[in-house]
Amino acid sequence: MRTASIERVTKETQISISVALDEKGKAEIDTGIGFFDHMLTALSVHSGISMNVKVTGDLHVDCHHTIEDTGIALGQALGQALGTKAGIVRYGTAYIPMDESLAMASLDLSNRPFLVFNCDFTNQSCGGYDLCMTEEFFRAFAFNSGMTLHINLLYGSNDHHKAEAVYKAVAHALKTAVTQNSDGSTLSTKGVL
Repeated sequence: MRTASIERVTKETQISISVALDEKGKAEIDTGIGFFDHMLTALSVHSGISMNVKVTGDLHVDCHHTIEDTGIALGQALGQALGTKAGIVRYGTAYIPMDESLAMASLDLSNRPFLVFNCDFTNQSCGGYDLCMTEEFFRAFAFNSGMTLHINLLYGSNDHHKAEAVYKAVAHALKTAVTQNSDGSTLSTKGVL
């Protein structure tokens, strides 16, 4: 079973995360930020990756440390659960509509972390979630999992819909990429990732 658990404790956050790549997206999420919980639940359910995420952060300051540190720990857990990344499809791309919004995510579980993020939001926040933290979350997630990740928000007007389309697009691209291939080989001309 492809699983991992991470404990991350700093002066700003206390995080406990476990992931299971093959349990069909059972989500237990509690970060103290309702909209972020909603987005992580969507990420879990739509990727098919079960996630148990418990975070206590310095929300009296703002949401930055909680969201970024969750991205770090979740990325580390995903990387550990994938191990050498042998035997996976490796690549995934998805276009996801959310009402009037359309987002695209394309990723490579390559051990070469990179983020391209082309998303514009109109408002500062959705609930207690600062929308500018969407990029910070995905940067931390990509860099700590060893993922090349491109996210493009093609259009939209409602920021809730735009953010949700982004998270779901990443989820569906990830669902494809972590799928086990038919022969257990490493998809690389080098023979390793």
